[in-house]
Amino acid sequence: MWTKLEQYYNKFNEEKRLNSRHGQVEYIITMKYIHEILKPGDKVADIGAGTGRYSIPLFEEGYDVTAVEPVKHNLGRLKQKCPDVTAFQGNALRLKRLKDDSFDVTLLFGPMYHLLSHEEKLTALLEAKRITKPGGYLLVAYVMQDYSIIRFGFKERHVLECLEDGRISPDFNTVPGEDDLYDYVRIDEIDRLNSEAGLTREKIISPDGPANYMRTELNALSEEEFKSFINYQMSVAERPDLIGAAAHTVDILKV
Repeated sequence: MWTKLEQYYNKFNEEKRLNSRHGQVEYIITMKYIHEILKPGDKVADIGAGTGRYSIPLFEEGYDVTAVEPVKHNLGRLKQKCPDVTAFQGNALRLKRLKDDSFDVTLLFGPMYHLLSHEEKLTALLEAKRITKPGGYLLVAYVMQDYSIIRFGFKERHVLECLEDGRISPDFNTVPGEDDLYDYVRIDEIDRLNSEAGLTREKIISPDGPANYMRTELNALSEEEFKSFINYQMSVAERPDLIGAAAHTVDILKV
């Protein structure tokens, strides 16, 4: 898995995605919710930190940030951009360098995309819980199943081949294969993970809503129109009738 991730992120321009308009929507709204729970002096763990999209701004705001990233290329970019932030190579399944009850806020914004089994996801969730102080917060990002089916299956017209080869089940559940790098979930799967990990949800949000479905349309908006779209998504981010169909969710949990 980690070798495949290395190969993938050596080719995939993660920073280009994050700086795109749909990536900006996700970032701006996620940061709003992070700031709602952060307090002065909080210690933050960013597990699966990528190239530092969240860890660097939070460090520059004065928070004590520790970033953990499995991919050497991403970690190198993070350190190049911000040499002073504490960052090291590691993965979400075994955070052996981080002590129990060490952080006020733990971000798990990449690992759940790439861990294919329920057991691996639960292990990552329990490790993140372990390093977070009692009463602290854990923010976990997921990629949603129906986004995958609607976009890749129907919009990009792969649905028939996916049904034929078993990547989509007859009742339209995604089924990851051994060589896949992404896994997609539904709200009921997230609920099951939280229950088994003994975590309490404060709220669950959609940071990007329909933004990933309408990349071309977002790029065609004027700056004023784009700001209005961000305000729209900000206003509906917590609406339960919209969350499951978004590309991403962020689950905000109390430890």
